This record gives sequence, C-alpha cells and structure tokens, in this order.
Amino acid sequence: MKVVAFNGSARKNGNTALMIGYLFEELAKEGIATEMVQLAGEHPHGCIACYQCFKNKNNRCIVDVDCINSCIEKMLAADAIVLASPTYFADITAETKALIDRAGMTSRANGDMFKRKLGAAIVTRRRGGAIHAFDSINHFFTIGQMIIVGSSYWNIGVGREKGEVAEDKEGITTMQDLGKNMAWLLKKIHA
Repeated sequence: MKVVAFNGSARKNGNTALMIGYLFEELAKEGIATEMVQLAGEHPHGCIACYQCFKNKNNRCIVDVDCINSCIEKMLAADAIVLASPTYFADITAETKALIDRAGMTSRANGDMFKRKLGAAIVTRRRGGAIHAFDSINHFFTIGQMIIVGSSYWNIGVGREKGEVAEDKEGITTMQDLGKNMAWLLKKIHA
C-alpha cells in the first residue's frame, strides 16, 4: 500500500509539508509506504484545453515540459492521493491548480483512471479562505469518482511563518486522525 502526497506550496518544507509529515507519521506506524512530491520550483503549467489526452488515451498529458506527467504516474501507482496547498487569496496555489486541472483532465480522458482510489485534502492558512481551498481540492476527488477520507475536523493547519503549524495542536491531531482513518480504510480495502 502506498500514499503519495503533493505539496502545492511555493515554499519547500514549510507549513504544508509539516502537515503532510504528521499524516505520514501515522501511516508509517501502520507500515504504509509514503512519498511526498513538492511542486515548489517545478513551475507546472495549467491545462491548455487541447483535448489531446482524449485523442491519445495514454494516461499522459500531451504537454510534457514540466512535472505533471511524473505526478500522474505517481498517482496511478498509489492507493491514495493527498493534495495539499496553502491558502492563497482564499483558494489553492497556482501549482496545485495546474496539477488538478491537468491530472483531472487526463483522468477523465482515460476513463476516470483514479476511480476508487482514496483521496484527502490538506490545507494550511494564516487566516481565512481555507474552507474554499479545501473544497477546491475535494472537487478533484469527487469528479474523479474517488473516495474521500475524513478526519475529526477539516484537514486544516493554522500558521503563517515557516514552522508555525507545529503550534496548532488541533491541526496536528486532525492530521493524526486522518492518518489513522486512511490506514484503517486502506487495510480494509486490501484485506
């Protein structure tokens, strides 16, 4: 069993990566493999609406100048996909949106290729806008016929400066509960 998480933050190893780390700690306790992909510095491009993915049907985006096809391959190989983003102007980052648009379109073009994989959103924030960002990510999962794993609260961490989410005890507990729930469900599915 494997869980892949995509950190859509423009800042490597910041608050969003820390929240993913709390989730991964719980999964590791259950023997579940994890991988974090950080989109910072990768400059993924948005979808160009060329619809070549519908024509080619090869599980790839025709635009092959960035990391997106590698991300799609990792999504296909995983049992669960985590999309994580800080909140920028009440929504997800451009990096996260590019991944969602292109992976989502490629999935739709190839028979909803992520169907029935588990999915979970993680959002970090300083103040407002986190629920909108959380919803934006979850739309990727629902339109792709994926199964969203819940936690004891919305999967949100609070902190602005690098490392501040480590002071958000409720956010950490939410990540730990998400990890426990994801591990439980993965084990039920693979029993």
